[in-house]
Parts: sequence; structure tokens; C-alpha cells
Amino acid sequence: MTDQQPLNADEILDVVDENDQVVGQAPRGETYARRMRTRSAFVLVRDAEDRIFVHRRTPQKLVFPAHYDMFVGGVVGAGETYDQAALREAEEELGVQGLAQPEPLLKFLYETAEHSWWSAVYQVRCTLPVAPQESEIDWSAFLTEEELGRRLDEWPWTPDGMAAYRQVLARRETGEI
Repeated sequence: MTDQQPLNADEILDVVDENDQVVGQAPRGETYARRMRTRSAFVLVRDAEDRIFVHRRTPQKLVFPAHYDMFVGGVVGAGETYDQAALREAEEELGVQGLAQPEPLLKFLYETAEHSWWSAVYQVRCTLPVAPQESEIDWSAFLTEEELGRRLDEWPWTPDGMAAYRQVLARRETGEI
């Protein structure tokens, strides 16, 4: 839809260095256009039956539009902590209030030729009825890990979400998480 603008291009973000120290601030659209390093929070959400919340991003997203993701989350705003962003983003995208504080799992630097952000990965259990945020999510379901695994090669996934999921699986296999 050419008449719709991408979401949140003017949101101010902290710009960080290779050690995740704040070195400035800039609008989100500028950070993407100039490949400035920012921060992101990823939250793996499981329901009471241990299924994982999976969704497809709307076509209006600035990064990876219409891709599937096994994490909710997003950028860490200027002056915001990873923990604050994880809870805020999870509640917003799931459409819930009163979610427990997500548990930190790991942190890694996601870098490609186009993007660079420090990524804090969390998990949380959500037993509340979800009402996914329509401006962010246009399809969602809770899938078992087996169902998710079968779709990894079939659906277009967000590359950063796939990188985070691989980190979770690898660290779970070694017993780190």
C-alpha cells in the first residue's frame, strides 16, 4: 500500500557503540538509513501449554515487513532499559496488561550489511487472553516447538528473530539456559 507510511520512523533511539554504550541519539528512520547501531529487545512468549507465540508482521513495518517472527519486541527507546522495553513491547504487541517481567536469557550483537543492534533476549509466560496489536501484527497463533520447527524453512522469518532463536536453541543445548 503505497499511501501508508512506515510505522514509528520519527521515534528517538539511543545510538550505541560496539560495547553497547550510548554515544548519541537519532530518529529511528535515520538510524536504519545510516546503519547506526541501536538496541532491541526480543521476548519469547509461551502460553500455559508451553506453546510459542508466532506472528506475521504487518507490511507497514520499517524493518522486515510481512515476515514471521517467534519473538515479540522491538527497539529500545531513548533512555529506556532493555527490561523496560521488553515488558512494554510484550504487553503492547500481545494486547495485555499485567504481564510478568520477562526473564533475561542472553544478549548478542546482531550485525548485517544493512542492520546493527544489540539484542537482549527474554522469555515470559502469558496465560492472559491475547489481543495482538493490529498495527504491528496481522496474523498470530501459539505453536508447539515442533510446529514452529516445521515452518522454519517454509515461511519468511525475520533474520534477527532467527538469529536470536538459534542463540536460544544453542544455549539451551549446552545447558546455559
